[in-house]
Amino acid sequence: MSNIKTIDPTSISQPELHAYLLSAVAPRPICFASTIDTEGNINLSPFSFFNVFSSNPPVMIFSPSRSGRDNSLKHSHQNIKEVPEVVINIVNYPIVEQMSLSSTAYEKGVNEFIKSGLTQVASEKIRPPRVAEAPVSFECSVQQVIELADTPGAGNLVLAKVELIHINEQYMDDQGKLDPLKLDLVGRMGGSRYTRASGNSLFEIPKPIRNKGIGVDQLPESIQNSTVLTGNNLGRLGNLEKIPTQEEIERIGLDDEIQMLTKKLDGNPKKLKKELHWVSQQMLKDNDTEKALAVLLYAEKLG
Repeated sequence: MSNIKTIDPTSISQPELHAYLLSAVAPRPICFASTIDTEGNINLSPFSFFNVFSSNPPVMIFSPSRSGRDNSLKHSHQNIKEVPEVVINIVNYPIVEQMSLSSTAYEKGVNEFIKSGLTQVASEKIRPPRVAEAPVSFECSVQQVIELADTPGAGNLVLAKVELIHINEQYMDDQGKLDPLKLDLVGRMGGSRYTRASGNSLFEIPKPIRNKGIGVDQLPESIQNSTVLTGNNLGRLGNLEKIPTQEEIERIGLDDEIQMLTKKLDGNPKKLKKELHWVSQQMLKDNDTEKALAVLLYAEKLG
């Protein structure tokens, strides 16, 4: 096992702790929040302490933290205390640079819509405007603000109930659902880094929602301890609902690739078994999970 560095949060400075937390807990979705004060001054600012926490009622939470430098409150936080409403705009790659620019610590009263070059559109149910360029915007009423502390870096949880949703239809599929591939969302990492949810970074994993997977513990120990298969490989195998039948295992032995390997490595069962694990792993990459397990169980018969 690699060396483990153990840290007591109270033993390091707030900036150090902040850096560890934000680098480890990532990627984080971005709440691009537009707010307004009682005098009509508009603010637009991004926050990555953010997520959706309920669908009934629809509630999102984000946290504009106190400044780690001077303990001041964010303008968004101040505005919400005056006018408890917010538009949560979702950030995708086409607006990520403008979103970043809006995070600049401009003086109170400066409209970040103007500074960032984004277009403000009047909301229908609340006073703050929404970002026209955002793929999705949520008009929200603020139900509660939980101020965690009055120290530098302390969070302030804003519980926002969704009152109205605006979706740009160019990001929807033929079934009227949001398409992750079209959305091209971004997430916040540590430091100045972001991640982009598109292309090869998007992948699917079957979810064991209605049916129970057999579990990794039901696999033979030699498969669990394979020097080829990864933890992800074992997790995918354990998600299967049943073990292949003996007939299915015997049938896989007649596969051309398996037969070729068997002839090639005749007399070296140990090497053949390892090669079959590599074959199975490739099948897992191709999402042919049932066949992959059959190959592994066929390899078990080799001793």
